[in-house]
Amino acid sequence: MDGHEGASALYERMAELAAQGRDFALATVVRTQGSTPQAIGARMVVPIDADLRPAGTLGGGCVEGDAIEVARRVGRDGGRVILRHELNEQLAWNTGLVCGGTMWILAERGDDALVCGDRNVLAHALQAARGGEGFAFVTMFRREGRHGLTFAGRVGVASDGRLIGTLGGAALDERARDLGLDRLRAGTPRSLVVDAACELLAEPIVRRPRLVVAGGGHVGRAIARQARLLDFDVVVIEDRPEFADPARFDGAQVIHAPIVETLAGFGCTGQDWVVVATRGHKLDADCVLAAARSEARYIGLLGSRRKTELVAGLLRSEGVPAERIAAVHAPVGLDLGGRSPAEIALAILAEITRIRYGGSGAPMRVRSLDQAGDAPEPESPVVRT
Repeated sequence: MDGHEGASALYERMAELAAQGRDFALATVVRTQGSTPQAIGARMVVPIDADLRPAGTLGGGCVEGDAIEVARRVGRDGGRVILRHELNEQLAWNTGLVCGGTMWILAERGDDALVCGDRNVLAHALQAARGGEGFAFVTMFRREGRHGLTFAGRVGVASDGRLIGTLGGAALDERARDLGLDRLRAGTPRSLVVDAACELLAEPIVRRPRLVVAGGGHVGRAIARQARLLDFDVVVIEDRPEFADPARFDGAQVIHAPIVETLAGFGCTGQDWVVVATRGHKLDADCVLAAARSEARYIGLLGSRRKTELVAGLLRSEGVPAERIAAVHAPVGLDLGGRSPAEIALAILAEITRIRYGGSGAPMRVRSLDQAGDAPEPESPVVRT
């Protein structure tokens, strides 16, 4: 449930429709293979009333149009339907979706999609989407041959590991709990192939990821501005009044205060990403130490390899555990070759995006266009055990 419209907006829309007594259906991408316009977990809220517009997106074009039509029919008649779309037909070429991959889309009534066990969990999901304790849906599918997929059950996983509902067995419930908690930490959906006959899809609902930028200089400003385009909540901490002017940061939250002390008391969690870009080596090192003592998922440090070695030595001398030192990315960013503040920010946010979604960071182009037909399509990320 990490669609471009954002979990908060989608669940607010569900709650609004439910309060008005208006029926709605949900259409969710539950499996992908190859190149597709949306990833697993992308979702649309489809009011049954055709006069009301859907919220969210599945990528547009013929896929989205078919999904809306089927979702409205399911919303009226009940049941569940899994659509399988191969995006390589002649029609897809004309609609801009000639991606070459395959999408499986689950259409179901809203009041079915939001039930775990015998409980409607919209209130849990809405609270999580508004920034409260995280909540995950874990849905089980039966695999039928190479392409067949059938809905087989759903549970809810609270952030404390509490399970709402059951998948019919202790072992499956335990796998669902573990997968749900793992995805709540990561903040992104993921599939898990349990065996030849069964797979699970975990869809976490968490607050928007937050990027905390320590330092509001030229690079910090560029990082903050680009991160907002990627739908991060952005916080900039800066102690110099001339650099802490909120007008410089296009809507990011700016905290004018001592940087190290503020970062140390910030309470970063696994949904927080920290980039340290202050004006001095000692200040940088102290900020990295403060961030490493938190639960921040990612800590990036601008600077040279020599500074990186010095900071690593400081962390070890301060007793920071090895797994937290491993969360520090220094020098920060991917090697894109640019040197301007905007180019440095792009390299940093490219690395953050790669880590967030599990990408390789490799170029996506085929070696040459005349070999395009021979290039194998990568499958979507699926954890296999």
